[in-house]
Amino acid sequence: MSKPPVDRTSDLECLRAAVAVAARAKSKDNHPFGAVLVDASGKVVAEGENTFATDGGPGHAETNLARFAARTFPADYLAKCVLYTSVEPCCMCAGSIYWANIGAVVFGMTERRLLEITSGHNENLTLNLPCSVVFAAGQRKVEVRGPFAELAEEIAEVHRGFWKTRSTRQPRF
Repeated sequence: MSKPPVDRTSDLECLRAAVAVAARAKSKDNHPFGAVLVDASGKVVAEGENTFATDGGPGHAETNLARFAARTFPADYLAKCVLYTSVEPCCMCAGSIYWANIGAVVFGMTERRLLEITSGHNENLTLNLPCSVVFAAGQRKVEVRGPFAELAEEIAEVHRGFWKTRSTRQPRF
């Protein structure tokens, strides 16, 4: 079994599924981030949403999903999977994805664009470190695709207004 073929239409469909997970996280007063894991047959096998409000700390969607996947599936299976995420994984999430042995990442919006939306909010201390740079430092290849300009407004809409309603309290982590 190999990784699913690269197909822009399928990528967009899976990214929209990740955006729907992000909207679900937002409805729970968590940060609006979501991710889905797709196996080599193209089936969504797991989802991860941000759990900031629930966990009281950096429960990022991609890290939550990578941890679950690493505990649930064999490494050789994960090497053939693709993690789709609404926003480019931060360096912490990229590390989690790498160590979980997930073979590819597809993201909708860059972390740099997210910084513009969040205006440097203290609950989203974005680093200017693309996930491709983190993955390139590793000993195994992680394929990266993104951003997808045609989804920029859909992803931004999930974030729109959310960060302005958040207090400016110090992060809890």
